[in-house]
Amino acid sequence: MATVYTPKECGRKVRRIILNGVNRAIVDEFITIQGMKERFEAEDVPMPSKMVMFGPPGTGKTLTAFYIAHRLELPLVLVRLDTIIHSHLGETGSNVRKVFDYANAAPCVLFLDEFDVLGRMRDSGDEVKEMARVVNTLLQCLDEFHGESIFVAATNLEEELDPAVWRRFDTKMTYSLPTEEDRLQYIGLFVGSEPEAQELSRRMAELLAGCSLADIEQIVLKAKRKAIIEDAPLDYRHITGAYAEYNPHRKAVASEVHR
Repeated sequence: MATVYTPKECGRKVRRIILNGVNRAIVDEFITIQGMKERFEAEDVPMPSKMVMFGPPGTGKTLTAFYIAHRLELPLVLVRLDTIIHSHLGETGSNVRKVFDYANAAPCVLFLDEFDVLGRMRDSGDEVKEMARVVNTLLQCLDEFHGESIFVAATNLEEELDPAVWRRFDTKMTYSLPTEEDRLQYIGLFVGSEPEAQELSRRMAELLAGCSLADIEQIVLKAKRKAIIEDAPLDYRHITGAYAEYNPHRKAVASEVHR
């Protein structure tokens, strides 16, 4: 029901990661605390072990989970929702307990994306009784979560989380579309810091306003492929061509239509 990544594999995935100032501080403090277990136990202060992240798709939530696993030198257990959700009565709750039992037995970072699918409010109206059973099981698992593992959840729809589930998390992080400074920093990870690259990054950051980090990555990589095919240095022409083909705002409109 999950894919497991080693700390080394997690490190390769986070070669290009940026966090805004607030989220960087939250993550750094969270990681620092994990190395001070004896001190916190001596002061009778509980260790944080449950983190929830919310914000639009493509803004770095999944990468943050990989980053935490890499920094803590723990494997990342990426839960596959399609294997947990089951049509048979009671099976979904049973599967939820199985993944938490695994995390309680083996130190890891347990990561569950689209968390609102499991933790949505119990009065949401769709299959209410079964949903209530799943949420109750989830609450029990969160209350019993212990040991050396960390639980990280991510959602785009935090307003749909059941309030009782929400209260179980000791660490909360909010993600948003990248600012111009974020875009400049992220693009620089791809194109370098030479003077000519900095000017290109500035123009790219203006063009890619409103894009998520995931969209920026795909557009820049597509542009770099075009430059390689031409056996030419990356320039703004490649970026505009890649932007037109990828058309990130068309994707956003389509997503809103489907929603």
